[in-house]
Amino acid sequence: MSFHRYVALGDSFTEGVGDPDPARPNGVRGWADRVAEVLAAQTEDFGYANLAIRGRKLRQVTTEQVAPAIALEPDLISLYAGGNDVLRPKVDIDGLIAIYDAGIARLAATGARIVLFTAYDPGGPDASGPFGAFRGRFAIYNELVRQVADRHGVTLVDFWRMRELNDLRMWDVDRMHLASPGHVWMAIMVLNALAVEHDLQPLPLPAPPVLSGRQRRAEDLTWARSYLVPWVKRRVTGTSSGDNMRPKYPVMNSFADRGNENSKVDNSRDGSLGSGVD
Repeated sequence: MSFHRYVALGDSFTEGVGDPDPARPNGVRGWADRVAEVLAAQTEDFGYANLAIRGRKLRQVTTEQVAPAIALEPDLISLYAGGNDVLRPKVDIDGLIAIYDAGIARLAATGARIVLFTAYDPGGPDASGPFGAFRGRFAIYNELVRQVADRHGVTLVDFWRMRELNDLRMWDVDRMHLASPGHVWMAIMVLNALAVEHDLQPLPLPAPPVLSGRQRRAEDLTWARSYLVPWVKRRVTGTSSGDNMRPKYPVMNSFADRGNENSKVDNSRDGSLGSGVD
């Protein structure tokens, strides 16, 4: 199966945070770029846009990204959103799903192939960490996401059930985003779900660290100071890591020449992206 115009929507997961590449916009690569690279090698007129911005909540994704995505006339759309909402102190999951369902309905009406994701399992790779307390919320949210996927007949990549990602070596040092091995694994899962032939292979993992209890506690403390405290501060102050950031690829780009990923194609159908702050 081949696709010609792929648009990726969402937050940091789709932007590619945790998979660094200083040569790319926003300094990250990510699973969506990796999927686009495979698709670009299979068709001569391929175009790829990535509208995802870290920190975006679901309503922001639907209001800022859905209309521009439709304007780009894609035949493949991926969307991941909602994780930033579920991690808030209070969340109306039913209300959240209503927003989600309406956004997916608009995307599905285009006739494009739609790929959705369940959220990750916060009780998996770091069950003892602070996000494990949200596991029940994520389980409910994911079941409702599955219902939305069934209702609209779209492709679902079940992040929640990927036990391979229980390995902390698949995660970035911030313990919140996939590392490069995790992004490669996700790209493989997306391509498999789309029945696209590819030769991607999982990245080799480093040997697991052998830490004493004292060393592990010291490591946890360093992580909390470096990542957890700033994350909580952003929640309290209403700011976002994505404030003042723009999408990596707001218009269709050809990935056929991977050394020139900013080569724009078919600008006559490019949409404009709205602004917003998390």
